[in-house]
Amino acid sequence: MSVPEAVDRGLIIAAVVVIVIAGAGLLTRIWRGPSMLDRAISLDVCAALIIAGLGAKSAFARDPFYFPIMLVLAFLGFTGSVGIARFIAVRDRPPGRPRADGPKKPDRETP
Repeated sequence: MSVPEAVDRGLIIAAVVVIVIAGAGLLTRIWRGPSMLDRAISLDVCAALIIAGLGAKSAFARDPFYFPIMLVLAFLGFTGSVGIARFIAVRDRPPGRPRADGPKKPDRETP
């Protein structure tokens, strides 16, 4: 094994170690909360860590097989985050506050 290959492998191993440490912190945040928004953000970061782990595995094996899987996971993570954010925004709206699009106006005036 040449020196550049050894450096590459060392950097990939370091990246995997950082991903594992971030995953441990992420599980702590999911477990402890304190709010639903914290847990939702943690699940979004979980998708990003899975993508990073697949990228590290792909780099270690020098195989592009996981690139389409990473793309699909990124799309699913994004749409899931948007859906959760919309759900939380509607659920956490204070009572009596008007909606963002305002009150409904009649199409025509009534006498």
